[in-house]
Amino acid sequence: MNVIALIAEEKIKEAKVKGEFDDLPGKGKPLKIDDLSHVPEDLRASFIILKNAGVLPEELQLKKKLISLERLIACCYEEEEKAKLRKNWNELQLRFNMLAEKRGIKKEVLSMYEDRIHRKLSNSSGN
Repeated sequence: MNVIALIAEEKIKEAKVKGEFDDLPGKGKPLKIDDLSHVPEDLRASFIILKNAGVLPEELQLKKKLISLERLIACCYEEEEKAKLRKNWNELQLRFNMLAEKRGIKKEVLSMYEDRIHRKLSNSSGN
């Protein structure tokens, strides 16, 4: 064990003796651990940081825009406007596919969040 790990262990023991861990939120409950096995190893830390900050990665932001555009296209009756929206959707889809491929992100990762994005958009449009 290195010196930093020993110091950290000592500080944890001191805090435990002082009772500094007694009133932490979630005490006595199992930890909620995200399964990031489908995310490339070199991107996992980034995903965790972004998630904790409440920020979506660029590819998920694009996916959210794609879903919004799909809804607009479905509601649009004017053919000229619909064609513009479809063109915009195609451009975003191409950008999304290129970004996902470049980053080595598997489709399972995005499909896992797709339902959440749909629900969030449904709730926000109903309010």
